[in-house]
Amino acid sequence: MDFKSFKEMLKRIFLALFIVAVVACKAKPRAESAVDSTHNLQPDEKQGLVAAQLVKIIETANYKKVKLNDSISSVIFDRYLKQLDEGKNYLLASDVSDFEKYRTTLDDDLRNGDLTAMFRMFNTLQKRYEERLSYSLSQINNKFDFTTNETYTYNREKLPWFKSADEANKEWIKRVKYDLLNLRLSGSDEAKNVTTLKQRYENLLSQAKKLNNQDAFQAMMDAFTESIDPHTNYFNPENAQRFNEDMARTFEGIGASLQLENEVVKIAGIIPGGPAFKSKKLNVNDKIIAVAQGEDGEFVDVRGWRLDNTVQKIKGPRGTTVRLKIIPAGQELSATPKIVSLVREKVVMEEQSAKKKIKSITSGGKTYRIGVIEVPAFYVDFKAYQAGDPNYKSTTRDVKLIIDTLNRDKVDGIVMDLRTNGGGSLMEAIELTGLFIKTGPVVQVRDARQTEIQEDDDPTIAWTGPLGVMVDRFSASASEIFAAAIQDYNRGIIMGTQTYGKGTVQSALDMSRFISTLDEFINKIKGSDKNGSATQLPKFGQINLTMAKFYRVNGSSTQHKGVMPDIQFPMVFSASKYGESSEPSALPFDIIKPARYTPVANLSAIKSQLTKQHEQRMKTSPEYKFLLEDIELFRKREAETTVTLNEAQLKKEREEQEARTLARDNQRRALQGLPPLKKGEVKPKEENDFVQDESLKTMADFIRANQAGQFSVVY
Repeated sequence: MDFKSFKEMLKRIFLALFIVAVVACKAKPRAESAVDSTHNLQPDEKQGLVAAQLVKIIETANYKKVKLNDSISSVIFDRYLKQLDEGKNYLLASDVSDFEKYRTTLDDDLRNGDLTAMFRMFNTLQKRYEERLSYSLSQINNKFDFTTNETYTYNREKLPWFKSADEANKEWIKRVKYDLLNLRLSGSDEAKNVTTLKQRYENLLSQAKKLNNQDAFQAMMDAFTESIDPHTNYFNPENAQRFNEDMARTFEGIGASLQLENEVVKIAGIIPGGPAFKSKKLNVNDKIIAVAQGEDGEFVDVRGWRLDNTVQKIKGPRGTTVRLKIIPAGQELSATPKIVSLVREKVVMEEQSAKKKIKSITSGGKTYRIGVIEVPAFYVDFKAYQAGDPNYKSTTRDVKLIIDTLNRDKVDGIVMDLRTNGGGSLMEAIELTGLFIKTGPVVQVRDARQTEIQEDDDPTIAWTGPLGVMVDRFSASASEIFAAAIQDYNRGIIMGTQTYGKGTVQSALDMSRFISTLDEFINKIKGSDKNGSATQLPKFGQINLTMAKFYRVNGSSTQHKGVMPDIQFPMVFSASKYGESSEPSALPFDIIKPARYTPVANLSAIKSQLTKQHEQRMKTSPEYKFLLEDIELFRKREAETTVTLNEAQLKKEREEQEARTLARDNQRRALQGLPPLKKGEVKPKEENDFVQDESLKTMADFIRANQAGQFSVVY
């Protein structure tokens, strides 16, 4: 994550789409020689067409309506260069100097669909990357001296570019030494360390050589669109599919997560309820060496393939069959494989959906049961929703079912935990808010033409009791809409830190709808397969386009400022480095006319009381002191850029750090009445969550005040 919030998909409004004519003729590319024959990725005709169309769409339909010019070209250039080599580990100063001639011409290139310059920059980066890895491989067998007081600079972002290959090689020798030192400190013998590191570098080199022009094109379009605004994004067809599956929390396949290890795909996890889970034929760490389609299709060996290519072979429409050749976990690749046949189904990612737990908290001598609902995103299976499926997957539907169970469990209050929730569907933010208020406006959406008030028009309320909402710096977009509405209506209390500050609305649009000369284009590139049939209709990907801004019902934008909690905790992550405020292309904060809405309570006095009670606890809280110390340590480490290559010194530093961490863990465990951990003992998965614990104590105070009649909610 470098961090990106999910993009809203609109249900109640459909903003006008600007269909722009396509330049039918192919742009003439600038004359440039390739970097060399092995680093010569080239754009295809479709990519040039998409790039030119993106310029037209952004200039006419993006909320900013920015016209590309030399100034914007310079911004795109800098962002692309940083994206290619942010740490300045690969490119040489001479490369960057050579690229400078493109600084003010990228706008014209993109407008003409000419990607020659950007591909040349990408190819140069790939060449340098492979050179550095190849050189590192040649140095692994060196006899390094780990007693010298040498340091390795692992963060070179603020340093100059390497002046020469020799200078780069000297730094990469230190990188090899550092990697070997890490392996030495883990206790492995020297011969094994060399073999392990060699295999690691060879795998990286192999994967680098598998990069294709779609990878390059995605990087270019990221730099282009995010220079206009940080949340307008183009997704190539494969990435568009991943985005939409993530939004839907569903996909069609076998229900297994995969990862690449030493050039072989292995099963990293099995999703409960999916075909792989129900078959009981697959296990974690099984290796997939070949894939076949249907009951009698030929097996295709996938060893050495890119992970995404293998995934595409295994995924497919529900009801179809896929066969896998499997090497069972723990067996060598030379072992006899077994064949597993599975029928693909629609798989629901429940582990990435809303979930609940109930906590018991004491306040004023009385114990309260509080339901905590963790919401990781505002997701919706939009395809199923549009098809009229009554059981479509969505955040609101999942949370409603959870609230029904919490009502039956007779909890005293509910806390919605939206920490690290990057947002998602605007529709879901509105409908989720509707579970807690009767009716009324939830958010205002302003596009280039008008401001439209989006309302909850369902009078049904799922939960009428005390409500809390937890947020942090990475609660964004739809999370901010929900938290702001709850705060503006005085429906509950917001606890945590200032949120991300993303106040823009995106619409996910299929690029093909903008291509008015699609038939002409297809006829131009259409070919025939061996059977004489036409090639498959090309897919053009998807653009998530910023088309509007959203505003709270009180008229304030959340852009930049986000939502400020009623009960505030110290912020771990600096606003200058994380959040909308750190994005130079972000839209500004502004205020519009408030919507007509009626708060359901007056919580001013109770919020002041809760703040005093919270601050009083913090004065004597060891955990709060630990949190402040952790924040100070985090910021100190964040500022570091080098590490020692002296084995004794590094070992001492790490042992001291491990001892501090163990002591801190045991101090926290003692506060919870738990036995201490021993050195080397694995900490249980259920880690201490001080911010949640303290938020629940505040919530218990809130419930107690409600029961004492200190405030009332009127719907």
